[in-house]
Amino acid sequence: MKIVLPLLLLILLASPVLAQHQEVPFAHDVAAFRKQDSASFPAKNQILLIGSSSFTIWKDVQDYFPGYPILNRAFGGSTLVDVIRHVKEVVYPYNPRQILVYCGENDVASSDTVTGEMVVARFEKLFTLIRAKYPKVPIYYVSMKPSPSRVLFRDKVMAGNAGIRKFLAGKKRTGYIDVYPEMIDDEGKPRQELFLDDNLHMNKEGYKIWQRVIQPYLKK
Repeated sequence: MKIVLPLLLLILLASPVLAQHQEVPFAHDVAAFRKQDSASFPAKNQILLIGSSSFTIWKDVQDYFPGYPILNRAFGGSTLVDVIRHVKEVVYPYNPRQILVYCGENDVASSDTVTGEMVVARFEKLFTLIRAKYPKVPIYYVSMKPSPSRVLFRDKVMAGNAGIRKFLAGKKRTGYIDVYPEMIDDEGKPRQELFLDDNLHMNKEGYKIWQRVIQPYLKK
């Protein structure tokens, strides 16, 4: 009993710490990046992609942009809040030549209380954190896309896009990459043929559009 009680006390004291660590969203993804970096740390001066799954699942992104070194540190399902939380892990270590952000779509879909204006405010916070670390690195935002499964959030998406475009217009070394118009039909509806069966993520035809729209903004 003398041995069991101290051991039980130790377990009880450690449990909240362990639980807190396990509850950090996307800690596993960030740990996977760290493991990759420890095996072979990425070269400096690459184009850094951060944000959510539309970047994460673009596994062959380098093939779309030959001649442009790409480093992908996006993690699927993330909101801007999540990227802000992990900015020191997914942005700060890499000394990129340029940063592209695709995020915000999960924010508007996460809760009825999240507005387009809130997405803009979150992006502004992320921008400020990145700019503080890298004052001269260009930061570009890829607009939220018109996903068929999220048509109910159209107004919030458009408000968020418009607000971020306006915010970036007043900043140096920035850009707004608008993929939205290329992904809707003449009636303003999402082009179904650009998406996978989940009506959220893109197929190769969707990424071909992204390639065409994004490439003129990339830095050699």
